[in-house]
Amino acid sequence: METVVSGIRPTGNLHIGNYFGAIRNFIKMQEKNNCFFFIADYHSLTTHPTPQDLHGNVKQVLVEYLATGIDPEKTTLYIQSDLPETAELYLLLNMNAYLGELERVTTFKEKARKQPNNVNAGLLTYPSLMAADILIHKANKVPVGKDQEQHLEMTRTFARRFNRMYELDFFPEPTAFNFGDNLIKIPGLDGSGKMGKSEGEGNAIFLAEDPKSIRKKVMRAVTDAGPTEPNSPKAEPVENLFSLLKAVSSQDTVNFFEEQYSTCKIRYGDLKKQLAEDVINFTAPLREKILEIAANEAYLGKVAKMGAEKAHESGAKTMREIRDIIGFRKF
Repeated sequence: METVVSGIRPTGNLHIGNYFGAIRNFIKMQEKNNCFFFIADYHSLTTHPTPQDLHGNVKQVLVEYLATGIDPEKTTLYIQSDLPETAELYLLLNMNAYLGELERVTTFKEKARKQPNNVNAGLLTYPSLMAADILIHKANKVPVGKDQEQHLEMTRTFARRFNRMYELDFFPEPTAFNFGDNLIKIPGLDGSGKMGKSEGEGNAIFLAEDPKSIRKKVMRAVTDAGPTEPNSPKAEPVENLFSLLKAVSSQDTVNFFEEQYSTCKIRYGDLKKQLAEDVINFTAPLREKILEIAANEAYLGKVAKMGAEKAHESGAKTMREIRDIIGFRKF
């Protein structure tokens, strides 16, 4: 059985891109793996050091994880800050993380350019914290996107460095979990790139979004002037709409609009109306479940406590071993 670790930042509601891109696969993974899924509230401070409602954001992600099918009985679902051993391992890894290698990380350079007034130590040592999240549970596999591959490679570097320094085989070197054909990439509504919160509210459709808002966003989605020749290739914004259609609509619906496009009969207004209703039908059960769970504070407290206890059992064992290896002992 593989040990799998993955986290998500509490920076707002989950969208359908999150669902198809990772969460749906997490649900499958929890059946056959030892999974640790955490809400990365420490990580969120690297770009949002003074969040307006950190607790509310954490709660929202916890609720939506549960509503989509993450089972706290089958997996360890916890809040990052509920596991203090992560912060301790982060500190120890930083003792052997070098300035030059941290400054060369692509995402650090990009974030530093975008937020020049907030180039904090947490941003610089983000790879160390990510490594701590993974190594604290001695994970074998980590589901990561393209933007996180360099961080995962640094986690392997830190694991090898620790093993070499103390001349033992303690940390495994985790590898990327390959979803293969099961990973569906959902594009945004702005005509380019993937669906995401950072690209603007109008780019993403959230799992808990109300029907009126969904219709409004979809009807505003970017298109083009339409095909002028039969079987002509689709422009990226139009291809994006069809990709979304394939994710939430019936095959008959997809076939109908493909035929309309290939014969130059397509009416984008009709396509968007159908797409909006299919998105609403897809998200409606999730939205109802989200609202139901969000109102059950006792259940959320129980889940968070259980997750913290299970994570602590794993993390505390790792840290006891690390402290002994390094030489921290009580007199």
